[in-house]
Amino acid sequence: MLLLLGGLSALSVAAQPLEDLQQLRARYKQVFPHLTLADYAQGVYALDPIAKQSWEAIEEFPPYVPSLEQGKLLFHRPFKNGQQYGNCFAQQGLGIAHLYPKWDSKTQQVQTLAGAINQCRVKNGLPALNYETGEITALLAYMAFTSRGHAISVTIPNEPAALAAYEQGKHYYYQRRGQLNFACATCHVENAGKRLRAEVLSPLIGHSSGWPTYRLKWGEMGTLQRRIIGCHQQIRAEVEPAESQTLRQLEYFLTFMSNGVPITGPSTRK
Repeated sequence: MLLLLGGLSALSVAAQPLEDLQQLRARYKQVFPHLTLADYAQGVYALDPIAKQSWEAIEEFPPYVPSLEQGKLLFHRPFKNGQQYGNCFAQQGLGIAHLYPKWDSKTQQVQTLAGAINQCRVKNGLPALNYETGEITALLAYMAFTSRGHAISVTIPNEPAALAAYEQGKHYYYQRRGQLNFACATCHVENAGKRLRAEVLSPLIGHSSGWPTYRLKWGEMGTLQRRIIGCHQQIRAEVEPAESQTLRQLEYFLTFMSNGVPITGPSTRK
């Protein structure tokens, strides 16, 4: 296990992202032979049958429904200039969430769906929204819902800057930090499926499929980057703000590694 983790960490910048994906899936196939790729969309509940029963009961009357309904209203409500969110996106913004994050060749940066929403707002004379919670989670919930069942399909163009952004996200994922000296991979690759106190550690694959999420711990909806920031706080590590270049590149890597997993957002988690 440790040898494979080290091999993943040591891949050179020239290594193709597809090779990383294949190696990670081969590793999980050995550890979790009973799981299909689609199962990873359930997150930790794919590994914990008792917790899964409680989760499925909650999903019968999901707490994210009000946010989803609000998001639909906001998304289709015209701006003061008569434009709508859909005018800023391909396919009027419906059924595209599984394609994000994207590489923007014009800005030479990773663009998340949240970032694209705020870019649309600013273009139409509106202030940007908070990237962690609030109204943006409602918009993301609706857009994710229209992509439900679509397989995550993030592309890494064969361009030096795009490959570098991916590699930087991967490096950050495997880099140890904080007072506890943990990397993201310490929990979700090296020890996936094991217990940390009472919690089962979820695998990397599927981590980006269910967002935004209503977390019972939060008592509200939140974004993937909010959760990432929370993880840093748990290991007592400094972290850049949501939608920083570092976190966008990390989300790029995370989501690419879940390619093929169906979108299930919005969802509920502990």
